[in-house]
Amino acid sequence: MVLKLVGSPYSTCTRRVAMVLHEKNVPFEFQSIDLAKREHKAPEFVEKQPFGVVPYIDDDGFILYESRAICHYIVSKYPNQGTQELIPSDLKANALFQQAASIELSNFNDYAEKAVVEKVFKPMKGLVPNTEYADGLLATLETKLDVYEKILSKQKYLAGDSVTLADLYHIPYGALLPKAGSAGLDVEKRPNVARWWRDITSRPSWQAVKDGIKV
Repeated sequence: MVLKLVGSPYSTCTRRVAMVLHEKNVPFEFQSIDLAKREHKAPEFVEKQPFGVVPYIDDDGFILYESRAICHYIVSKYPNQGTQELIPSDLKANALFQQAASIELSNFNDYAEKAVVEKVFKPMKGLVPNTEYADGLLATLETKLDVYEKILSKQKYLAGDSVTLADLYHIPYGALLPKAGSAGLDVEKRPNVARWWRDITSRPSWQAVKDGIKV
């Protein structure tokens, strides 16, 4: 049975999973969920994803949700397929990967996602954004990216000199930051961050899903 990815074609988290499936050359079937019609709140969806958000996967009856957990599962299941060492196997390299993954979640996503929700997603839904709150988040993110600049001045990627899931996790929300009013990832004052960002967003896996997942 081909792995099934169930989600919205334009969802940040759904595209995060699809990107990793492309990195690992894993064939998958995509089942599109219409968020506008609230299909993600239907009983048959909530039975599989109890929080009623996208995505989840069905791998021959094994149901898994939360995009980072899904990505970890895919890479662990197909270690010798596609891009190698997205989760490093060496003890110390893996520890550095776990460190980088924690950096992404605590020092990037926590600010980028909330700012994008306010300045991009809320206006799309006809809601009034809290611009003061969003601007505060973006200002804090700027200080975090200054630390990224120091880290990336010493190595190519966040966990070392090889790309890992920790780098890829940044892309879906990072790609929306310009729409939220931030140019922090691709500016001359942070040449190493800009170099890293251009590197990871030019990968074929992101190019395949950046404009949406094809059904």
